[in-house]
Amino acid sequence: MNILMVYPQYPDTFWSFKHAIRFVLKKAAFPPLGLLTVAAMIPQEWNKKLVDMNVRTLTDKDIKWADYVFISAMVVQKNSVKEVIRRVKKLGVKMVAGGPLFTTEPEQFEDVDHLVLNEAEITLEPFLKDLAAGKAQHIYTTTEHPPITSTPTPMYSLINMNNYTSMSIQYSRGCPFNCEFCDITVLDGRVPRTKNTSQLFSEMESLLSKGWRGSLFIVDDNFIGNKGKLKTEILPALIEWQSRRKHPFTLFTEASINLVDDEELMNMMTKAGFNRVFIGIETPNEASLTECSKNQNVSRDLVAAVKKIHNHGMEVMAGFIVGFDSDQAEIFKSQINFIQKSGIVTAMVGLLNAPRGTRLYQRMKKENRLLEQEFSGDNMDYSLNFEPKMNRVKLIDGYHHILNTIYSPKEYYERIKTLQTEYKPRKRLRFPTFRFSVSQLIGLANCVWFVGIKEKGRRYYWRSFASTLFLKPSSFPMFIQLSIFGFHFRKVINKGVANPAISAI
Repeated sequence: MNILMVYPQYPDTFWSFKHAIRFVLKKAAFPPLGLLTVAAMIPQEWNKKLVDMNVRTLTDKDIKWADYVFISAMVVQKNSVKEVIRRVKKLGVKMVAGGPLFTTEPEQFEDVDHLVLNEAEITLEPFLKDLAAGKAQHIYTTTEHPPITSTPTPMYSLINMNNYTSMSIQYSRGCPFNCEFCDITVLDGRVPRTKNTSQLFSEMESLLSKGWRGSLFIVDDNFIGNKGKLKTEILPALIEWQSRRKHPFTLFTEASINLVDDEELMNMMTKAGFNRVFIGIETPNEASLTECSKNQNVSRDLVAAVKKIHNHGMEVMAGFIVGFDSDQAEIFKSQINFIQKSGIVTAMVGLLNAPRGTRLYQRMKKENRLLEQEFSGDNMDYSLNFEPKMNRVKLIDGYHHILNTIYSPKEYYERIKTLQTEYKPRKRLRFPTFRFSVSQLIGLANCVWFVGIKEKGRRYYWRSFASTLFLKPSSFPMFIQLSIFGFHFRKVINKGVANPAISAI
């Protein structure tokens, strides 16, 4: 059996980092971890190829080689998915589809031969068994959330790691919280399920043996969902492994704000090599936090919490939302002030949308507020899939103002300065001041040319460049990286300006 695994294209979005990765001559930010994991579950004797369309073009020759095309995707990849399906059907090759997009919207893909939905640890095996018997069904689904202690090591051999800026592994699935707008609990449940240490280190050793060094994304829904196991088993073993292997990986992940309540946990994470963490802040408006059941964020000094994490050597990246029913006219100024004061440089601000299956989606449906506009999965394309309480034009206008403000060079480099003041990495994790890899040197040259010479607002770049180099030399590589990110974010924002959604402003 010849199996072609296809990962569709990401559009130009905040998290695609398309404009940033070109600075270091990479083609994509992260590999398709889901497909690599599924590949390891398919019979070993079958022939497998993987085409990541973010890395190279999918050709008709690729498709014709296959007996079956396996495809997996997120909602944001929907347009590329539809084009892949059209091409595969035209060439008469059978298709198997799974992943978040197909699991949440299966009725939109009736033309796919086989839908293997939810988690592959349960649904893939019966499909493969039926396929071997010549009686494969159209759809395989489950309401169960399986343990992931038998999930195999992803087949990293199917990709060229040199195409990516970071590798990925997964330690756990599920999140104990139940935010109204989030589909994580719909897909992965509220009980965090974890791998064991042997699995985790098998995957890390696999990456190491294939030559990977550098950035490693732990792609958990909430890395600290099971704090007890982390502190007693995983982190102590990870600290020992990193030390024994001479710290080949710098780690980053996603977590909830209650991370700040546990000094020991933060110290263990930084000792293990974590230097960045994404946190859903959402809003400084307490009423809106209560509305969406973001209870872990309520009654906190969120600015102080962010600075505390920075003080412990982890840069906070964060998500923010406007458009809650409880949001008033002052929310736009409040969001800007919070982001600037906290020093969160990588701040993704999106309009509230209701993904299918979420409690918010069900509430909007009950209140007859859903629109024909589908949820796009693009956090910054100005789309809304339900009717907001706030006047739509005022909401989009205010949102537009937030983006234009926080990513203008002046405000952006002010946040870098705030971060540099608060950020205190462990000594062994400090960047060497003048020791760069070839790709970093290329990135530095491109940064100087595109950000420091060609881009508007370059005086703020050079001012920050000089102060970092002479006053904070250990954070200079971080400064270059964030400057490149800022270039990407401004490109994405400028793309949004041309969107018809804001033509009424």
